[in-house]
Amino acid sequence: MIRIKVIVEDVVLPATLDDTLAGRDFAAQLPLDLTLTDYHGTEKVADLPRKLDISEAPASYTPRKGDITHYAPWGNIAIFYKPFQNSRGLVRLGVFDGSIDALLGDGPLSVRIEAAD
Repeated sequence: MIRIKVIVEDVVLPATLDDTLAGRDFAAQLPLDLTLTDYHGTEKVADLPRKLDISEAPASYTPRKGDITHYAPWGNIAIFYKPFQNSRGLVRLGVFDGSIDALLGDGPLSVRIEAAD
């Protein structure tokens, strides 16, 4: 497992990436400064600098609240704040270790994702 932190203004949200090829590939891109936007009232999304290696990932995933995922067809990160249906091309990267309330604001949200100490 790979420990990371998502920083929203002065709030630090701890999270853990899965020890998978996709999780390690995402960790290799850190630190990242991203702007999250709301998508369908279910998730916060942002484009990544490049698509992740999902060659070992299952074809689909059913996300839960707090999941950090990669939507392979679009090459973006998707952080779910509500559960959603099984989706082809969705790959779990990890999960938040606690509350994600700081991500629930309206409008675009600037975040920094980096490796935890």
